[in-house]
Amino acid sequence: MTSIFVSYSHKDEQFREELEVHLAMLKREGSIDVWHDRRIVAGSEINSTIDVELERSEVILLLISPDFLASSYCFDIEVQRAMQLRSEGNCEVIPVILRPCDWQSANAPFSKLLAVPRDGIPVSKWPDKDDAFLDIVKQLRKALEVLSVKTNSKPSRRVNSTDISLPPNAPHIDLPRSSNLRLAKKFTDVDKDKFLDEAMKYFQRFFEKSLLELKERNEGIDTRFIPISNNAFGCVIYRDGKSVAKCGIRLNTGKYFSKGISYTNDESAPENTMQESISVNHDEQSLFLVPMGMSYGVSQRSTKLSFNGASEYFWEMLISPLQREQ
Repeated sequence: MTSIFVSYSHKDEQFREELEVHLAMLKREGSIDVWHDRRIVAGSEINSTIDVELERSEVILLLISPDFLASSYCFDIEVQRAMQLRSEGNCEVIPVILRPCDWQSANAPFSKLLAVPRDGIPVSKWPDKDDAFLDIVKQLRKALEVLSVKTNSKPSRRVNSTDISLPPNAPHIDLPRSSNLRLAKKFTDVDKDKFLDEAMKYFQRFFEKSLLELKERNEGIDTRFIPISNNAFGCVIYRDGKSVAKCGIRLNTGKYFSKGISYTNDESAPENTMQESISVNHDEQSLFLVPMGMSYGVSQRSTKLSFNGASEYFWEMLISPLQREQ
């Protein structure tokens, strides 16, 4: 069984919990034992406990995010020791990119390592986070196969608490304990409304930047982003000066339609019209976005969409007719 140490910022705890769910089959197979600081036994010396588990780990997962990079403990202590252990051939270090951040900076000691998910695309940027976590699991399986070959060719390394400096009264910490400790969360109307507000802000940035990039990459194409209000914006795409695609996107507050973000083919984003709508839903652990499924000619999705996934869903509605003309 391979011991895995998870280094993360507590602000990314939801990501860590979701990753652990996806690691369930590897756990059931007896392939891995996952440790993180939430497994520290009451009464244990926190720092020394972490030190012991870090030293005895065979794989160290660094859950990278802006908060991780900003954490002095994560970056200056755990990362530095993890990279030292790797250089000594005592473990493998795998960066897991959770959210967009400057992780490829020359000052980041892990910047040269192959990160997961695929191509280092942050988990939060995948249309469906489950796909991102599945990709991480698949790549971790491959890493475990390589590690198995290496460990079978050299003596097993097992670090005990006596191998490093610990307080004399530090309790024994290598106790069996489940990491399946998640309980259902409750989401209020306030939570859902804030989630929609953040989604709308993301949509605005996504479409404005996408229109600029579309214009830059394609000769004869011009674009226009129309800020209407904090709750609405319009988009127009021109080819050789002629309007060929347009849309309006509006945050609905419940006046005409149920709360959500609506899409219409009118760049003025009228309040009483829509061709498609995306609303907030949730499971026991997180909020997410789901399409109503009114559109035709666009692949309908029943999956849980992130901000990026929902933005791509609407963007496809805008650009797909233009792409079919080519």
